[in-house]
Amino acid sequence: MDNFVLPLIGLMFGAAVLLVIYASSKLKAEVPTEDREYMDPLPPLLRLVWPLVRFLEYHVCAFIPSAALERTHEKLQRTGVGYLMSAEQFYAIRILSVLGIFALTYWGQTVLKNDSPNTLIIAVLIGFFLPAQWLRDVQTRRYKAVQRTLPVYLDFVTMAVEAGLNLTGAINQTMEKGPAGPLRHEFYLVVRDLRSGLSRSDALRRMEARLQMPEITSFVGTVIQAERMGARLGSALRTQAEQRRSERFQRAEKLAMEAPVKLIGPLMMFIFPVTFIVLGFPIAMKFLNSGIM
Repeated sequence: MDNFVLPLIGLMFGAAVLLVIYASSKLKAEVPTEDREYMDPLPPLLRLVWPLVRFLEYHVCAFIPSAALERTHEKLQRTGVGYLMSAEQFYAIRILSVLGIFALTYWGQTVLKNDSPNTLIIAVLIGFFLPAQWLRDVQTRRYKAVQRTLPVYLDFVTMAVEAGLNLTGAINQTMEKGPAGPLRHEFYLVVRDLRSGLSRSDALRRMEARLQMPEITSFVGTVIQAERMGARLGSALRTQAEQRRSERFQRAEKLAMEAPVKLIGPLMMFIFPVTFIVLGFPIAMKFLNSGIM
């Protein structure tokens, strides 16, 4: 009887494997091709798993409620990642992160012969929240980059406006001369919106909604108010540039004053103990050699 059972099990297992491979190929063929001509290039690590991301996006993440997708889309737009991936693709990356970290943790427990369900639960939670933490880090770096380069861009726009250009021409000149970074990309989007037919105030308001920063809100409000009131735009922009430069200097002073306080922890944990060991070792050896201890 066993001579028939084992081959039958082997045939059933092989048929199941072939069926899974056939179904996977059919499901993969249903995924439409992606046009990334106007999207940002993918990082090398993300490019490796992008076929899996597209597979999950089409077959799994399409069933996520639209309200959750809209909230995620707004977060991606605020961080600038909206030109790298969609909300569905972000959820697919979350699924892959959970599965990947769970698999690595399970493999590590198998190698170490340690069976701990709590560790697996913690691994799942880490995999779920890791993409969100990455998104917050990207947003923080983006805000800092905008705050750092905003005074320079305001100076360029002010000089171009005072030289006789309108605001659109001044922004074009600023994009050519200004430093690379997220602010240049945002001004590029403003120019693109203006060329598509939006009014200047609407294009600037869209930039304000994407960044959601008090500095950008103040800049946009100043430009719109100067145009409505007929005031000189150059002087208003120069005031904005001086204010942003003063705020940048104050942030630098604050960070410089916080540095000694932040150094207390490493000093107490690493430097002071080593210093005491270096100073106390010869004294202790003298006591030991003299027979006092």
